[in-house]
Amino acid sequence: MSEVLSFDTLKEQVADGTIDTVLVCLVDMQGRLMGKRFHAGHFVNGAYEETHCCNYLLATDLEMGTPDGYASTSWEGGYGDYVMKPDLSTLRPLPWLEGTAMVLCDVLDHHSHAEVPHSPRAILKKQVQRLKDMGYDAMMATELEFFLFEKSFDEIRKDQWRDLEPISGYNEDYHILQTTKEEHVMRPLRNHLWNAGLPVENSKGEAEAGQEELNIKYAPAMDTAEFHTIAKHATKEIAWQQGHAVTFLPKWHHEKVGSSSHVHQSLWQDGKPVFFDENDPLTMSPLMKSYMAGLLKYAPDYTYFMAPYINSYKRFMKGTFAPTRIIWSVDNRTAGYRLCGNGSKAVRVECRIPGSDMNPYLAMAAMLAAGIAGIEEGLELQAPATGDVYQGDSGMIPNRLADARHTLHGSAMLRAAMGDDVVDHYVRAAEVEIEEFERVVTDWEVARGFERA
Repeated sequence: MSEVLSFDTLKEQVADGTIDTVLVCLVDMQGRLMGKRFHAGHFVNGAYEETHCCNYLLATDLEMGTPDGYASTSWEGGYGDYVMKPDLSTLRPLPWLEGTAMVLCDVLDHHSHAEVPHSPRAILKKQVQRLKDMGYDAMMATELEFFLFEKSFDEIRKDQWRDLEPISGYNEDYHILQTTKEEHVMRPLRNHLWNAGLPVENSKGEAEAGQEELNIKYAPAMDTAEFHTIAKHATKEIAWQQGHAVTFLPKWHHEKVGSSSHVHQSLWQDGKPVFFDENDPLTMSPLMKSYMAGLLKYAPDYTYFMAPYINSYKRFMKGTFAPTRIIWSVDNRTAGYRLCGNGSKAVRVECRIPGSDMNPYLAMAAMLAAGIAGIEEGLELQAPATGDVYQGDSGMIPNRLADARHTLHGSAMLRAAMGDDVVDHYVRAAEVEIEEFERVVTDWEVARGFERA
């Protein structure tokens, strides 16, 4: 990880009163920041070594419920402690919060001090290390799409999430006039993230009313996951500070387009891209072709990590720029996998399947595992698709969470790459989401059948 705020500088800023609070955070299963606010003086005097948290933080649902069925923690086990070990290379200021810095933690077993294997950071670190052992570095970038609303989080919650009004009234894709009206949120977001050490490139209007996109520079995989997580958190906080709500729900309304989080990826060696081959018609090296073939072959296995909730699958609809088929194409935004930058050393693959609700650590780790499998198996890449790729006879992306849960459970590749315990942990997370949804009576059911059934 690249150092943004050194520990020595933090101590100086604590001493002179610039920093008085340190957020000590882990990344949970949902990709959220969880942790504690430390008085900065106490943090630099000793708490930088470690602190503790309840081990349920890596076994909850979105509501912070404590469902049963997890092997790692349970009511029977008493919900003990994990160790949160600050990774001081992740120290950074949070300029949108006065006097505040933040550090990310590795999550360790309280007794052995071994890293908890189902921690999202641990899962990605394992796949990054596998590539390093092969002589490669994973370079990645994510695009964050989200919707900005007129009202605040509190107002919308009190209104029972009804009558939601986006901040704009029309499609604002690349629209400068409309996005000017939103600069009271987007300008501080870009600038605060930049000052926090995130290499923000740009923001833009996306293809729906009130929809935004934030782009951050290509970086090593662990940095990219950190950037994504912090940027998503900051977007919510800065929107809240300006009296607005924001959502990363992939499909907040059935008549609106969804929000994605495309993932760009390539492998490098000794500081140079190894996906590039100037002698290939598409400038794709044999290594890139095998990596991409792995992404395609194992797409059903890791779809859960790209689409972890019931709502995630509402986004996969033809004619919406969201993919439905396991297919790749050259610069085609309707394919699940798009070849970008061909003809240049920036050649890379963009996976367009993940939604805005993905946990970047988990999704990126799963893609790297699939790419590694493609290389190790020497897979050959099929020819690119052309034309309308919503049509055809190629394999389909799982279109229900239950299907994605099934393919995850049966994935020999992911079990070998991540471990049985890790896969079983997230299979249970998928089951919890399904069980919760199936017990609820929805507004749609009542409106449809109250009188007519």
